[in-house]
Amino acid sequence: MRHLTIFSLIIALLFTGSATYAQEQQASPFKDVKGHWAEKTINDMVAKEILDGYPNGTFQPNQPVKVDQFIKMLMLSYTTLHQNGERSWSSSFLQSLSTENQTILKQDYRYYTFKPATVGYWAKPYIDVASDLHFLNKSRYSDFQSDMTRENVAEIIFYTLQETEFLEDGQFSQQLAQSYGDLMSATEREQKFIAEALVKGIMQGYPNGYFGVGDKVTRAESLVILNRLTDKAQRIVVKPSETNKLQLSVPTVGGGSKVVIFPDQRMRDAYDTLKLAGQLRGSNQELSDTTLRLFKDQKEKNSFTTPAPGADKLQEETALWLDPQYNTYGITIQLREGTLARNQEAIEVFTNFLFGYNAATFSNWFKEVCTDVAAGKALSSKKMTIGEDTVDIRIESATKTVIVSIAKNKS
Repeated sequence: MRHLTIFSLIIALLFTGSATYAQEQQASPFKDVKGHWAEKTINDMVAKEILDGYPNGTFQPNQPVKVDQFIKMLMLSYTTLHQNGERSWSSSFLQSLSTENQTILKQDYRYYTFKPATVGYWAKPYIDVASDLHFLNKSRYSDFQSDMTRENVAEIIFYTLQETEFLEDGQFSQQLAQSYGDLMSATEREQKFIAEALVKGIMQGYPNGYFGVGDKVTRAESLVILNRLTDKAQRIVVKPSETNKLQLSVPTVGGGSKVVIFPDQRMRDAYDTLKLAGQLRGSNQELSDTTLRLFKDQKEKNSFTTPAPGADKLQEETALWLDPQYNTYGITIQLREGTLARNQEAIEVFTNFLFGYNAATFSNWFKEVCTDVAAGKALSSKKMTIGEDTVDIRIESATKTVIVSIAKNKS
């Protein structure tokens, strides 16, 4: 019995060792990846068949990635790999797209295989779909087989984010990017792309304080960047300054957040006023970015926040908004039945803050315009001065929409 026990123990240890060895082999299938700073991401992305290794058992993580390879990896990063080897677009990716882009995938790419072309240029299927979704401009690349630079990657990230998420506050991203010593060696256009990639926490600079303008992007770096792009949990957290009181992290549609820099204390306080105004509509409101959206009812709000696939997205009936870039405040109201009455109290909280003693002057004028537009009267755009502000009112008669822009006098 004792011999059997010892024998069983030896067998168990052998099997345990084999299992451990197999796990190690699975974790590090490439001989040149073990101990690499991006080892885990490389192994995870290779398991999803986003990028392959070489026949000699190496991955060559520090080799430059080509433009066409990066585009292929970008598109495959937004897919789900099934057990039978087939792929499909991930549901979260489809939901992030505009109705126009969803239609493009459903109609123009109904039979898309996610595989390289077998006749002609192998990368054409990936480049075409990325271009049609506006993730890149094909005409900007004279050679898709050239090495990818860091500013090239930042540009694709910028346009991909523009189609799948939202862009961060430009002033904040530019301030963040200015801390990198080589930023000015990039063009003004490239600086915008780099700033967005940095503020999103998708790319980061080097320990020497440089971004690496002109540097080539390696295979390992590209996988880490794409992993951060498609998985928000992997991104580097960028927080507002603790000393700059005009910087504030605000919520975005979909449950995210972004940092906004307000031009002055008045607009920073106006943001807090938007919160108070929204509370007057109970749950039929949504404060995202610097816009307070007021909805007729919960159905209208649900259509905006969680639109059903293929369904038309209902528009909010009123929006109170701030534009920090241009230091402008505004109201947009679509005059359906009962719109003004439902939202009048919230509007007045906002305009009372903006105009102070002159709030009654604005309120009377605004109600008169809304009443006439709701009745179908033809009105032209108007402009007037109230206190220290210039107020522009623009009318869209076809939709009975009144758009008010408020900005401090330039004089």
